[in-house]
Amino acid sequence: MEVMEQQQRQVEEQVERLLSGQGSEVTGCDVALDQSKPATLRKNVTFIVCGVIFNDKEEVLMVQEAKQECYKQWYLPAGRVEVGESLEEALRREVKEEAGFECEPITLLLIQEQGPQWIRFIFLAKITGGTMKSLAAADQESLQAAWWDRQSALPLRGRDILRLIESGLKYHQSPWHPVTLPVDLSCRHVLQRLVLVFTNAEQKVWMLLIKAPVLHLPTAAAVKTHVVTWAANMVVQEAMPSAYYDHEVNTLGVFSLQHNGRQHGKTDGVCFNTLVALKPDRVQRNEDGEKVEWTETGQPPPVENPRYVWFEVQKQTLKEKLVEMTKNTSILPIHSLY
Repeated sequence: MEVMEQQQRQVEEQVERLLSGQGSEVTGCDVALDQSKPATLRKNVTFIVCGVIFNDKEEVLMVQEAKQECYKQWYLPAGRVEVGESLEEALRREVKEEAGFECEPITLLLIQEQGPQWIRFIFLAKITGGTMKSLAAADQESLQAAWWDRQSALPLRGRDILRLIESGLKYHQSPWHPVTLPVDLSCRHVLQRLVLVFTNAEQKVWMLLIKAPVLHLPTAAAVKTHVVTWAANMVVQEAMPSAYYDHEVNTLGVFSLQHNGRQHGKTDGVCFNTLVALKPDRVQRNEDGEKVEWTETGQPPPVENPRYVWFEVQKQTLKEKLVEMTKNTSILPIHSLY
């Protein structure tokens, strides 16, 4: 019993570290590893970095494209992460090549994904040096850079960046989630580590854990046929199959992400440390599709797989933090573009 209590305290401490934006070494994968291949840039994964940078007038840095398919159109500085790069190194390189400026990332603003094979990391960043690229310096990376007031007519390569600019402006004016930057810890696959919680009206909080080899948060591999955050659904399906269709599995956001990228094919992966809420579907139906009365039990659905266990959070400050985060998702969002 004493060993179990010690392991529970260690899990709570790990969750507190993740909530503060820190990482935690990936020591294994509990679900769907057999359906995932090691992430390898240029082979089965593409990571994109994108920079949202403002000047003192809240004008946004834009670059004019040199590529034939979008020639002379404008876009945010962005591009693919190259072999051997960290995400922040890729951002600095792209901004330098396309806009002429040195920059430093402030925080991640948003993560967008189309499954583990295509993920875009959008950073809010600031200029630290360099000079704006002019037409005289045009090359294959870009034709030039300019500050855009967001009002003047400008032929855009894609309207998708308008949402990113608005998100950056919102954060620039009033930060709405903690500063979140990649943690330099290696990972071989694209993974989701779950702080999967169930809460009730009495503010009690349970976390779903895996028992062996020691009590720990579940980690699941992203599979090519689904969004990255489908990993959470796979965990719930495995842990409590009977309750799965009566509950919503909602990945609310990312506490922190871990990426190294130094060794090609060995550390190209990413681990997303996420908050996932399991909530009862209040409109339930029987096998004939007829609505049945939903009754509040105040308890998480029973675990059917002996690998898993519900653990009620004991530490009051952690409990309050998790309850607040499930109500007000002030953490880094991850959006599917499927």
